[in-house]
Amino acid sequence: MTMFWVAALALTMLLYVLLDGFDLGVGILFLFSREELNRRRMLSAISPVWDGNETWLVLTGTILFGAFSRVFALALSAFYLPVVIGVCALILRGVAFEFRHKATMTRAFWDVAFAGGSLVATFAQGMMVGALAEGLPIANGQYVGGSFGWLSPFSLLCGTGLCVGYALLGASWLVKKCEGRLRDAAYAVLPWLMLGVVLFLAIAFVYALANNLRIMNRWLERPYLAVFPFIGVLAVLGLLDGVKRRMDDRPFLMASIIFGAAFATLAASFWPYMVPFTITIAEGVSPPESTWFMFWGAGLIALPLTLGYTVVVYRVFRGKVIDTIEYE
Repeated sequence: MTMFWVAALALTMLLYVLLDGFDLGVGILFLFSREELNRRRMLSAISPVWDGNETWLVLTGTILFGAFSRVFALALSAFYLPVVIGVCALILRGVAFEFRHKATMTRAFWDVAFAGGSLVATFAQGMMVGALAEGLPIANGQYVGGSFGWLSPFSLLCGTGLCVGYALLGASWLVKKCEGRLRDAAYAVLPWLMLGVVLFLAIAFVYALANNLRIMNRWLERPYLAVFPFIGVLAVLGLLDGVKRRMDDRPFLMASIIFGAAFATLAASFWPYMVPFTITIAEGVSPPESTWFMFWGAGLIALPLTLGYTVVVYRVFRGKVIDTIEYE
């Protein structure tokens, strides 16, 4: 049962990063488009799926709360401020998405709110990942870093890197879903965003070496971890080839593989820790009564149901955005 919930947590986190990542990326790119028609096309490209994508964040929090309550308590103690800021940004983004369609005098405000909410939510997520990778100030199993113990140059770097990464996913999605000048603009920006992601990874690697971060020792202990970056490099080449050959479906697939490889690299580097390098899976899992209780509801019903409707929605709304379709 423990491994079931570990696998479920990994699945929900990865799907959230990939699915909500691209619509947050579209939000980040939103203000770079000055044409109202293109902005409507961008929103139409994500309108059938964006709110459903955030369901995976809810499931992730549910699994942490019920199946790994000690990890949930420690993480929330450390990241209370960025979590609150990120959630508020997601709320603002959702409100702006709905309001800007009906607004006239205040449309520019809601445009900024939509893009700003997307950017702030992404940046907060990246900072939390960076703080976990760098290591939180923890003593006797308790967080002791205060309100800003997670804040560091490395966490700020990771926040910036995730913004560029989500923008890469967003541009790849626009290539997949749109036509005309918007697709051409997305194609034009993809190589630059890919360069930004590679540059971020290089800087993060040098920073980790220079500061002797503990996570680097895992690479010496587990040289097989190099297989995941190798897969990522192949995906980078595949993405650039897809851009060169104008293969609309290729960039998003390759960008998803890049994120999957990065996710697998982090997960394998932390294993068997859930909070590096403080709480292991065995230490963080809730009592068997809790994990079994959750299994009959969240495990057998909520998780398969969410997977099912996600597949159906993406199947139903496949294909390119048509100009006559208005987002609602």
